[in-house]
Amino acid sequence: MSKQKVRVAVDIGGTFTDLVAMDDRGNLVETKTPTTPWDFSEGVLESIAASAVDPGAIQDLVHGTTVVINTITERTGEKTALITTAGFRDVLAIGRGNRPDMYNLKFRKPEPLVPRSLRFEVAERVGPNGNVVQPLELTSLDAIATACRENAVGAIAVCFLHSYAYPDHEQQAGQFLSELLPEVSITLSSTITREWREYERTSTAVLNAYVQPRVRSYLESLESKLVQADTHARRFVMTSNGGTSTFDLARQQPIQLVESGPSGGVLGAQMLGSLISEPNMITLDIGGTTAKCSIIVAGQIAIADDYRLEWTPLSPGYPAKIPVIDIVEIGAGGGSIVWFDPAGALRIGPSSAGASPGPVCYGAGGIDPTITDAMVLAGYIAAGPIPGTTISIDRNLAHAAFEPIAERLSVDVEAAVAGTLDLFRAMTVDALNLVSVRRGHDPRDFTLVAFGGGGPLHAALLGSELGVKQVVIPPLPSTFSAWGMLHANPRVDRTRTSVSRLEETPHDDRERTFADLEDEARTMLLEQGFEPDQLQPPDRAIDMRYAGQEHTVRCSYDHSLVDDDALETTFNTEHKKMYTFALEDTPIELVNFRVTATAKLTSHNLVHRVESGMNPDDSRETRAVLFGGGTSRVSSSRLQRRELSPQFVCDGPAIIEESATSTIVPPLCKLHVDAYGNLVIAFGADGPAFPEDEWSSQEVGVL
Repeated sequence: MSKQKVRVAVDIGGTFTDLVAMDDRGNLVETKTPTTPWDFSEGVLESIAASAVDPGAIQDLVHGTTVVINTITERTGEKTALITTAGFRDVLAIGRGNRPDMYNLKFRKPEPLVPRSLRFEVAERVGPNGNVVQPLELTSLDAIATACRENAVGAIAVCFLHSYAYPDHEQQAGQFLSELLPEVSITLSSTITREWREYERTSTAVLNAYVQPRVRSYLESLESKLVQADTHARRFVMTSNGGTSTFDLARQQPIQLVESGPSGGVLGAQMLGSLISEPNMITLDIGGTTAKCSIIVAGQIAIADDYRLEWTPLSPGYPAKIPVIDIVEIGAGGGSIVWFDPAGALRIGPSSAGASPGPVCYGAGGIDPTITDAMVLAGYIAAGPIPGTTISIDRNLAHAAFEPIAERLSVDVEAAVAGTLDLFRAMTVDALNLVSVRRGHDPRDFTLVAFGGGGPLHAALLGSELGVKQVVIPPLPSTFSAWGMLHANPRVDRTRTSVSRLEETPHDDRERTFADLEDEARTMLLEQGFEPDQLQPPDRAIDMRYAGQEHTVRCSYDHSLVDDDALETTFNTEHKKMYTFALEDTPIELVNFRVTATAKLTSHNLVHRVESGMNPDDSRETRAVLFGGGTSRVSSSRLQRRELSPQFVCDGPAIIEESATSTIVPPLCKLHVDAYGNLVIAFGADGPAFPEDEWSSQEVGVL
């Protein structure tokens, strides 16, 4: 790596910790090292050491972490108390009446993270318009503080009724509690979100308080180790909204990191789409533990503000009222374990072999068969050392692991592997449908961009089944999420609920609300140490609805919307786009005002690749690969990606190998390398089909 200033991104996954570094000239280096679940900060330092980047040359360090999601999933957070308005102690337990599995007579709500014995009430009351109905009685907090001390509470969430409209009571309570309990972490709901919906606000505050001590400890440990390693870089954490925050802000609002790692990949896909003029993209990130999908429409990333942790078709999960890139995630990745349920059905995940011991074929002590073992047996992954890692693939171990699966299914190992991979692809296609077809998008208008260690291996077969127009595998696919993080800029989202009729809210009033939010966002960025000339013009949006509706439609808001008619037309257009109809004679309500502000740090872009490398001739190596549609193997060309020049073209079947992953090009598909080094896989007019009679001339024996 060059001696110039370097920007480094480190993404911690369930199996590997990925690092991508880029200097001022655009030179790149990537590394993959095993994740260190006993102390993630060790993995960060190990990845920097493995990259050979000079620690003193690192100017910016962007970190994607799983600490928040792991803390909640493993229930290893701090003992937490909740303080709320008198009469609202049980909001956290009552939740919502609707549930995903409405016909399940044995349904049980998720257990609140705060038991009822640690949920306290205080005398205070604020109206929905911010008017004080009953002043806060601070003296009532004395007994609560004593109870928290006696119960060894380490974190407190404060969420008062309508504090989104009037946060002063929460601020007074927070200051009072901090003096009584200086060692306890205090979370005020109004510092996380100023948006209404009592249950969701309460849940968000509790989640933030629950993870805060552990995140603070982790970031302090990482900072200390970075300083000891002579790394004095500016330190940022990837946030769930596709931006970054400083370590200091992350310690205050750790819930913003809940989807820290996956958001980097979607951001990278957005930048890649801009580069190759593909504004509509479906992203597929298959890692060691999960497969994650998202969608980019007209160059814009989909952002959701109704995120739910641990949501499943059977459980409503825990809501978090924060902006999160809209990602559908399933527990099926390379390390996902293949098993049988009590009824004898074959299942995949969500349990994973993780980084330790890892898949059986790694030879590190794993005993349960995984998707990676199946891919080795199918010929997707070659046996032997994995370049750039300390791992060596042992095919015999994978075969032995799948023998019990085959025996249980009363088939041979070859058929068991084929069935396992068919099931894996069916699960993943369903997730891809969730972000595309089921949200009204036609996949034929989209490009599928695949990354992660497993994405390139499955992308073409998945893309053909989904019906996308093409598949793109970017450079550095196995570390692409870290690459996306390199381009992330600090971002702050501010929201204010203010419900009013459109005709009763003059343009000047709307401008004042937006100006207040922009001042808040600007102040937060300046307090993080950014200079005024780094701040970018903020984006504005309003959540609107027809009078009588429950939910809203978000509309971008700019200075052209100076009169009610223009804003009404915009809303009717967006509502019709989402729901296929518009009620043009129905009064419209403004609900939430939103501002997004960013600070520009630096800009690195991919450059056109130099015409180098070579175009392999017909004497290339081959390997027998098991594709979909049966158990016959097909002799497939085996190529090294680093040797392929731009404009290289070949027909499938082929395997394009590179560090830590391979790209599979099925029969009847065509591959070409574009000017940026992307592998682009095109299908026939009706997509690739896999009838075995068309392969008969190529069939080879089972390996």
